[in-house]
Amino acid sequence: MYSVLIVDDEEPVLESYEFMLKNFSGTRTGDNPFTLAGKARSGYDALKLIYETEPDIVFMDINIPGVNGLSVLEEVHRKYPRMICILSTAYERFDLAQRAIPLGVFAYLVKPVSKRTFFSTLDEALNQLYSLPRETSEYNDPKLCLMRRDIWIPMGEETWAQYRESLSLPSDWGITLLLELGTDQETWCALVAEKLLYKYPCIYDVLLNRGLFLISEDINPGTFKQKTLQMLENLLIPVTWYCGFGGLYRGPELYNSCNEALAELSRQSREADPWDRERKHIIQLREKIGRVPPEEIKSIFTSLWEPLFSMNFSTAKIRMVSLFTLLLDDIYGVWSQVSLVEGEAVSGAMPFDPAEIMELSDLGAWRRWAEVHFDKLVLKAQIDRCGTYPLPLVKALAFIRENYARGEIQLTTVAEAAGISAVHLSRLFREHLETTFINYLTSLRITEAERLLRESAISVKEAAYAVGYQDPNYFTKLFKKIRGVLPTDIKA
Repeated sequence: MYSVLIVDDEEPVLESYEFMLKNFSGTRTGDNPFTLAGKARSGYDALKLIYETEPDIVFMDINIPGVNGLSVLEEVHRKYPRMICILSTAYERFDLAQRAIPLGVFAYLVKPVSKRTFFSTLDEALNQLYSLPRETSEYNDPKLCLMRRDIWIPMGEETWAQYRESLSLPSDWGITLLLELGTDQETWCALVAEKLLYKYPCIYDVLLNRGLFLISEDINPGTFKQKTLQMLENLLIPVTWYCGFGGLYRGPELYNSCNEALAELSRQSREADPWDRERKHIIQLREKIGRVPPEEIKSIFTSLWEPLFSMNFSTAKIRMVSLFTLLLDDIYGVWSQVSLVEGEAVSGAMPFDPAEIMELSDLGAWRRWAEVHFDKLVLKAQIDRCGTYPLPLVKALAFIRENYARGEIQLTTVAEAAGISAVHLSRLFREHLETTFINYLTSLRITEAERLLRESAISVKEAAYAVGYQDPNYFTKLFKKIRGVLPTDIKA
């Protein structure tokens, strides 16, 4: 068994990570090889637990009280060089990434972290643990040792000579490229490396969700940049990407090239047209909603609105009205499928009016509104866009939507309506929605209850009955557990 320490100052995050950790199953064996070493909410507690438990993996929030996450890692890195560290933070910052890379940080996650991202990151970390004897370090691999540590710091001549020999590097000189991609980093970086290898001797690695490429050749930096940019523009059309180029340096000074590449990457990201990033997020939302797990689409949605609302609240509301108008038309066809009945325009039923967004007074009101109404769109899209869902699952989702308010709605009842066994339906929920039947039903009921409490003058008791709960006390406890507030707070 491998041990995992979770460090975050927010209790809901600790609970979420612990829950996902307990429900993880590796792709190699299908079992869960992890045990929880402990949870910490401050830097001092994290240091204490690391020294006491010596975990194999640490999920570390950067912004924690006391000693921050990076300082904790700097403190323990020399003693535990093989410990896999996965950083998380609310916003990506390149200055933090620059400090984290020489520490051998395995991944850099931007919160909120979806279950899919958490599981895939954990699975990649598990593969690395499996590939090494327990008593050795990842730095026994010379390529990893160079790309994840020594290339970021000054090297001695002897160390560089050893790398040239062990990695068969043809030149004493090199130039670096850092590439950041919006998705599927491993796949796209492998394709980029394949293209580079047609012309140059190249080794690469993916770290902190970015590709680092080392070209071992005495070449003109300007010519290399021009040709490589042209190649990237032709190859990476479907994805969002930024890149940074370093200068040409001898091996012992390659850290200068890495820092220059990281600085250029940071500058590009800061100076990129915000509307261009927003446009690409909107395209992703419209293409993927209903076709990927809800956690993934909600992560894309959050990545879209968080930067907007951090700049100008009024402008952001206008942008969100436009976005929800597009999504409503995509999913419900309320504007594009208009017909004339006795001379009047009649469209499909619109479940809500995006103009409601303009009445929201603050960020908290936006969060509450968006959570309810975006969930509604996701659910509708899941049911309608069934190209990737088996027909029985589509039938089951439609049955749940129509009958969730019934007090007694069982898995067996839904399975019978879908024409399959309960065991088969449970497997479909896990494989295609990455959740269970009961969690899906509960999420739907609580979402609808919150909508009713916000939009109508009904009591908590009436809201509980309206969504299928006959015990208002149980409903209140469940609502508090899921939403973090009491239903009476929604009414306030």
